[in-house]
Amino acid sequence: MARLPNYDPAEHMIPLEQLAMTRREMLRKSGMGMGALSLGMLLGSTLKGSTAQAAEVVQQALKASPLAPKHPPLPCKAQHVIHIFAGGAPSHVDTFDPKPTLARFEDKTLPGLTGVAFPSPFKFSKYGKAGIEVSEVFSKLGECVDDMCIIRSMWTDVPAHDPASRFMHTGSLQLPKPSLGSWVLYGLGTENQNMPGFIALGGKEEYRQAAFLPSLYQGAEVNYNSKLPLNQILLNIKSSFAKEDDQRRQLDLAHKLDAMYSQKLQKEEQLDARIESFEMAFRMQTEATDAFDITKEPQNVRDLYGSGENGAKLLVARRLVERGVRFVQVFTGGWDHHSNLEVNLRKRAEDIDQAAAGLLKDLKQRGLLDKTLVIWGGEFGRTVTRDGGGSTSPGRDHNGRGFCTWMAGGGVKGGTTYGATDDFGDRAVENRVHVHDLHATILALLGFDHTKLTYRYNGRDFRLTDNYGNVVKDIIA
Repeated sequence: MARLPNYDPAEHMIPLEQLAMTRREMLRKSGMGMGALSLGMLLGSTLKGSTAQAAEVVQQALKASPLAPKHPPLPCKAQHVIHIFAGGAPSHVDTFDPKPTLARFEDKTLPGLTGVAFPSPFKFSKYGKAGIEVSEVFSKLGECVDDMCIIRSMWTDVPAHDPASRFMHTGSLQLPKPSLGSWVLYGLGTENQNMPGFIALGGKEEYRQAAFLPSLYQGAEVNYNSKLPLNQILLNIKSSFAKEDDQRRQLDLAHKLDAMYSQKLQKEEQLDARIESFEMAFRMQTEATDAFDITKEPQNVRDLYGSGENGAKLLVARRLVERGVRFVQVFTGGWDHHSNLEVNLRKRAEDIDQAAAGLLKDLKQRGLLDKTLVIWGGEFGRTVTRDGGGSTSPGRDHNGRGFCTWMAGGGVKGGTTYGATDDFGDRAVENRVHVHDLHATILALLGFDHTKLTYRYNGRDFRLTDNYGNVVKDIIA
């Protein structure tokens, strides 16, 4: 058979990649096609044939971010969270859980316990209208007790720092699971699309991990230090090589290439998340830098938080919440006092007392406390017997049977205490609150049934509280 001149058979062959597609791709393409038909019919009826208006609606729908703010399914007050993690495990009987009975047994063996009784070296006084007893080391926080609920009956499973800290942040002792902040961001989105919705000021990576949740929900770490220049706090936010217009064009190209890849092959969540992180960094160049610049605060506000680094961190936390950031995690470690507790605990308390009190007072003055849930506590408690240093400089060992956590704002009943440890403070005995119960209560304050905020992974619906947890309704206003 004669062929036409310049005929090239290759030009008339269907490319191999178009002859075969995976079942997933077939379902995706056909599903998108049916969805587009349905959307077209809906738009046709609602927009009365306006092509331009229909296109605008489609574009807006396609641009909807998974981080867009969402309404929780249940009524709530809390819209933001500031979690102050006292890493190392503060002693409850020296801070918020007075046990005068210990003094009568000083240097004597306590029934059922190993070692001799170690009464608190600190004096407790009543504060606020509620008359709640607080240690002298937290005199500034004592002024805020009418806005606080102190849970005195916390307990956890394993009194070892790494697993207990992991448990407090993720609800899991061993497996890498999403952190509390990631679950909150997943459920609520964030109010400011120019800032990360979950920011961690210090702490380990696993405290802010998204695990099997899409990586968009992972916390953004900022190693904040008030003495560092802003361009060293937020590294790689501003490009040294490209102007803003060039960066915008680069990002647009990345989006186009990603769309082509998704169309030809399949959508890659990790690739989308990486591009979204670049997009977020681009949008952060102005707003984020401003949020971390506490020199823009009046001196009287900065004085309220004190001159220490914890004060600067908590002032930044307030500025972030004020700008719509959903969850701020603040790490304040150094509470592992096995010896010389009288000196070391007092010093550590001084570093956070005025700062945390300043945060509560500042949030309240600005009308932000009602919608901001503030949480303070460590991973477990301490023993009521001596540990290390003999009688000259004793401390306390690890104790997971009883410890304290306090919450303020965000729908919590202020001026209250909940639960109790035994007469010595060794273990929670009244209205015991497990870590899963605490997480369930935090989610309830944010408007979620903890059993229904789930994510399907490997064929199972996972949740923050695993298969456990009860909401502590008595502490909710």
